[in-house]
Amino acid sequence: MDAPARTGPPHVPLRHGGWPVRRTPRWLLLAGVLVAVAAVLVGLAVHPSRSQRRADMNDFLKSVTTGIQSCAGGVRESLTVLRAIDTGASRDRATAIHVASYGASNCSPANNIQLGDLVLYQVHESLARFQLARAVQGLVTWAFPYAQRVQNDVAGVLRARGPAQAADRARLQRDLRDLNAQRARVLAVIRPAVQATGATGKLPPLPG
Repeated sequence: MDAPARTGPPHVPLRHGGWPVRRTPRWLLLAGVLVAVAAVLVGLAVHPSRSQRRADMNDFLKSVTTGIQSCAGGVRESLTVLRAIDTGASRDRATAIHVASYGASNCSPANNIQLGDLVLYQVHESLARFQLARAVQGLVTWAFPYAQRVQNDVAGVLRARGPAQAADRARLQRDLRDLNAQRARVLAVIRPAVQATGATGKLPPLPG
């Protein structure tokens, strides 16, 4: 008698090796390399060299000086023409008043492109630890309203006659003290950064 036909699944011999190993796709390897490179670059940005900080600090000093110099120059000229009138070296009050009035308007960011650029200036990341953004804002405040007030005061003194001039001079002296106090606050932030980085650039000129 014949044996009944087998209906089970066909025999498949067992594999004696380990599980198959999948190869890592090349794109994944490339992505890993890019991530590693990015991490190195970020590390360099977070820990800049002393020479990089020095170069960035010199650039900062140059930029803020450019931003403030026309307003600062107006303050210097306004005080100069006032002294000239006071000492008798000049009698041209009309020109002196024009110098002071123009200088006052030039210390407004709305009227001065360089000062407007200073308002938007971004400090280099390598200098973040020195909080120089405070110095930038302080320079803008030095110009507007303090420097503007001083030059308007100068124009007021030059226009005044008799007893009224005493009040105008008192106002000028008060606003000059405020201007110089603001200068001290600004330089108190910038000087330590200059010393720490070894920068060779000059501090922004802030007359008063």
